[in-house]
Amino acid sequence: MRLCRECWPRRGQLTTIAGLLNCLPDASVNNLNPRQREAVLAITGPVLVLAGAGSGKTSVITRKIAYLIQDCGVPAHKILAVTFTNKAAREMKERAAKLVHGPEARGLMVSTFHTLGLTMLKRHPETFGLKKNFSIFDAEDSRTLLGELLHKENASDKIDLVRNLISGYKNELMLPSEAMSRAETDVDVFAATVYEQYERHLRAYNAVDFDDLIVRPTLALQNDATLREHWQNRVHYLLVDEYQDTNAAQYSMVQNLVGARATFTAVGDDDQSIYAWRGARPENMAQLAVDYPQLKLIKLEQNYRSTSRILKAANAVIANNPHVFEKQLWSQHGMGEPIRVIQCGSEDSEAEKVATEILNHKLMQRTEFRDYAVLYRGNFQARVLETKLRELQVPYKISGGQSFFARSEIKDVMAYLRLVINPEDDNAFLRIINTPKREIGPATLEKLGGYSQQRGCAMLLACDEMGLGLHVGERAHGRLQDFAQWVQDTARAIIDGDDPLAAIKQMLSDIQYQDYLLDSSPTPKAAERRMESVNSFLASVQRLWDKVEDEEDRDIEAVIRKLVLLDLLEQQAEEDNSDKVQLMTLHAAKGLEFPHVTLMGLEEDLLPHRNSIEAGTVEEERRLMYVGITRAKQTLTLTYASKRKFGGESLPTTPSRFLEELPADELEWEGRSSGRSIEQKQALGNAHLSNLKNLFG
Repeated sequence: MRLCRECWPRRGQLTTIAGLLNCLPDASVNNLNPRQREAVLAITGPVLVLAGAGSGKTSVITRKIAYLIQDCGVPAHKILAVTFTNKAAREMKERAAKLVHGPEARGLMVSTFHTLGLTMLKRHPETFGLKKNFSIFDAEDSRTLLGELLHKENASDKIDLVRNLISGYKNELMLPSEAMSRAETDVDVFAATVYEQYERHLRAYNAVDFDDLIVRPTLALQNDATLREHWQNRVHYLLVDEYQDTNAAQYSMVQNLVGARATFTAVGDDDQSIYAWRGARPENMAQLAVDYPQLKLIKLEQNYRSTSRILKAANAVIANNPHVFEKQLWSQHGMGEPIRVIQCGSEDSEAEKVATEILNHKLMQRTEFRDYAVLYRGNFQARVLETKLRELQVPYKISGGQSFFARSEIKDVMAYLRLVINPEDDNAFLRIINTPKREIGPATLEKLGGYSQQRGCAMLLACDEMGLGLHVGERAHGRLQDFAQWVQDTARAIIDGDDPLAAIKQMLSDIQYQDYLLDSSPTPKAAERRMESVNSFLASVQRLWDKVEDEEDRDIEAVIRKLVLLDLLEQQAEEDNSDKVQLMTLHAAKGLEFPHVTLMGLEEDLLPHRNSIEAGTVEEERRLMYVGITRAKQTLTLTYASKRKFGGESLPTTPSRFLEELPADELEWEGRSSGRSIEQKQALGNAHLSNLKNLFG
């Protein structure tokens, strides 16, 4: 239902059909199908848009933003759109900006949940017991702190177990005391105990972790009426994308933002909920109907991406899961090619088959390498495929891998440089104070953090204060003073010296960083690769330094800041433009689409994964299969190996149950009649011959 600019302020009074019909549509809803149009115009209460894969949900969200601003007179700064990734938020804002121009778009907020939470923390730090310059711990920072609390350096499995449990507590809005009261096993009691210590140290460090960006604002919204009223006045209309991925904390945040007004649109697809392992609750979509009885449900079932045959397969598989909301995807793109299922003898032959099929198809169809994607359940499945692609000289790119600036060794060096140019960077201080180890334990750091907060100064600066000696032992105080002095000397050498690059290298030599990598890496080869990354980083610093032509304008601080502010997404976007076959996990593929998709490893214990079979969570694995199928636009190929190596032994496999759930009449099995014409077979044979000539010629 749509309201014009004049009607929006009195929307509660428009109770008659005649009154509503006075509001006539405009360009905001042009070129939308009836259900999309309905979703855009429905603004007077809570709305759930059940948006199937490829149904144009982003277009609906951005058109709705434009409609609210241009037709309903809602100020842009009163509209908030929330999604889960920076990439999605950026795309949404760019598309909205094309629809709404000029001053009207000013103040529109499109962000991730975490960015929204961070905004709240920065605007009201005192509400959360934080100083303005609080630090944000990433996953690695959290692991390091937990390792210190557990007095473990190499017990990554135990550290990760505790970290995941703590993250789960936070996602359920459970404080340490509640976690302890609910503990049933010895592991639960232990994790809750560590949780309390972990939180105490974060407070002492004036720090929050990634989960806190959601949890702290949500708890504050629940408990602080003034803060809640402030944000409810700020947000007159809320749009939430990927609602099936929300956890308990995010659901509560939404409730507290919309209040009794309940003017919001939630967009999601419970069939694409694949993140239960990180707290996502697809049942949150059904819960909306319970908490908001007036909820309007709108289904987007027309798919603009895939052929009818691909959608028939997707519908057939996902029909085996129970549903609160039923839907059937359909398309006007025609039936398309049959879905190919290829049985291979081993993982080697599977990888070879996938690689040669891609190359042959490209040659025959005159496509580009970027048109092809290979999806798999686990990253390890890509290793053999990479070898085969390299042998065939097929360019490829592994998506979802670790970025350069996310590597621990690069983060270490960056933290040292950040502290050199900004002695008040507590997060950098905490990262490097024991990298390498300096025998400064977590108890000492907790006391240092508490003292620095009392004094209102940064942790590095507090190390030099004599008063600190009253809180920490003499030896610990001496080590902290020595470290602070070394940082000061290093900063002078880098910033004021004649050769900053030499000073940076000397800094790494002083801390014996290469020896540290050897000690902390699983193999000497791994340590060598990590040191190569450091050297590559130093080369980048050198290049930026050399680009400054005027000697008088050379400023190593500016160079370092430029490196600190390098946007990883820009690098990624540049890589995405290259003509390469895309390799990625099924989780990483969500939200993407490709003309030609291959799903590898359709075997029991792989897809569905063994852990899911044992835990009874095959429904989520089926949703993962559904996500994989619906990435394909034109062709879909499914492969599996009859035998696969486990622990060095080649063992027989069982084809995935999901293959049996596919419509048999839409499949073309390798070895049966392919349905190809004589001309196609001849072309395929010629392509194979050409490939061989290229390889050995």
